[in-house]
Amino acid sequence: MPQETPRLPFEIDNTIDPTLVTSRAGVPLVIELFRHLGVAAAIDAHVAIKQRQRGLPPAQLVESLIVLWASGGDRCQDLTTLREDQALALLLGHPLPAATTVRDFLEAFHVEDGPLWAAGLAATIPRESAPLAGLDTANRTLIAGLQRGARARTATLDVDATLVESHKDAATVAYDGTRGYQPVVVLWAEQDVILHDQFRDGHVPAGCGNVRVLEQAVGNLPQGITEIALRADSALYETAVLRWCEDKQIAYAISADLSEQLKAEILRLPEAAWQVEREDPDVIRSWAEVAYVPSDGDHRKARPCVRRYLAIRNQTRQGSLFADGSSVRHFAVVTNRTDDGLTILQWHRQKAGTVEHAHHVLKNELAAAALPSGKFGANAAWFRLNVLTYNLLTALKRLTLPGDLRTARPKRLRFLLFNTVGKVISHARQTVLRLSGALQHALLVRARGKIARLAPA
Repeated sequence: MPQETPRLPFEIDNTIDPTLVTSRAGVPLVIELFRHLGVAAAIDAHVAIKQRQRGLPPAQLVESLIVLWASGGDRCQDLTTLREDQALALLLGHPLPAATTVRDFLEAFHVEDGPLWAAGLAATIPRESAPLAGLDTANRTLIAGLQRGARARTATLDVDATLVESHKDAATVAYDGTRGYQPVVVLWAEQDVILHDQFRDGHVPAGCGNVRVLEQAVGNLPQGITEIALRADSALYETAVLRWCEDKQIAYAISADLSEQLKAEILRLPEAAWQVEREDPDVIRSWAEVAYVPSDGDHRKARPCVRRYLAIRNQTRQGSLFADGSSVRHFAVVTNRTDDGLTILQWHRQKAGTVEHAHHVLKNELAAAALPSGKFGANAAWFRLNVLTYNLLTALKRLTLPGDLRTARPKRLRFLLFNTVGKVISHARQTVLRLSGALQHALLVRARGKIARLAPA
């Protein structure tokens, strides 16, 4: 006899209970911080997009997207489900918009045949529309709010581009054959917030136009920063970037392209010049300082500092080979720092745990990879709003939550806090949220109290 499929001991009732219950009782906490830090007000002030007379203002449309992404949704059409949560709308103080309304809002950031700026010899990037620049202003407001509550004096800028795959007709092919876009982000490592992002077509090389990106990122730093440093891969190995850092007295460590001239100097190093960093079972990792002056056209009589080149050698043990059949690989880093070479290399490597982590969260735990439109400006706004959400969650963790949640990723915050069941009760002109869990109750009460005590914008 066929075995019966085991079923859980319940049936679904056909009666719809009108009681206001939400499974997202912790999400409004994010919006409360968003408003308290002045970000909502900044969006309404600087994002000038025409709305219908009775439509939601820009800040409430942005809030709706933040609510969607904090809850775990990642597409405009997911708002259809969110709109059914009347208890959540009551807690927020406004209804959730339709998916078509949000798409129209995003497409208002696009400028057809707008002005371009030359990022390189054969690369152009659309200039940001006024509403898109307004989102950057709102992000600056958020970062300033975080700085008021969790002050930092140094700013290490970690810069990296990421590929966002898209099969929209307007998407272009990147260097590795991926069709999509290639935005660049600048992360402030000490605060774990993205200072600036620049949305780019997939075919635009990562190694061009980066001085402009850095200028805007530094411009978004709050007051009180006493030291700025930069870490980046070889996409920023440009003479213009090195000169800019040196003129601004910014310490840097940047992966260098291994030109034939540089490689030749590395191969000429005597064995005694190499210092072993560590010995792994298969690979011996060593480093050395190499005397190298590139032919970069920088003929200034007095450079602001001396550039140093640090060589890295990864050498397989006898009998082993890398995947390409070689037994030795060389890399290089250029720096203007005067520290010990190994210290600089270890500091440079830390970038992998900051900006690359941010890329992962943006694309895999928020919604940056689910681009909504075939229009460049709409996708640029979507990406920047995901950046804003990333920063808002960082501010929430650092300003309101216990230390063990300081590094929590969005999926853990959803599990522990955001996707909490709560019952909304309206009584005597007061709205009351009754939670189902003691842990969630303690976290929400603590966080709301801390938000109330933060210095307002």
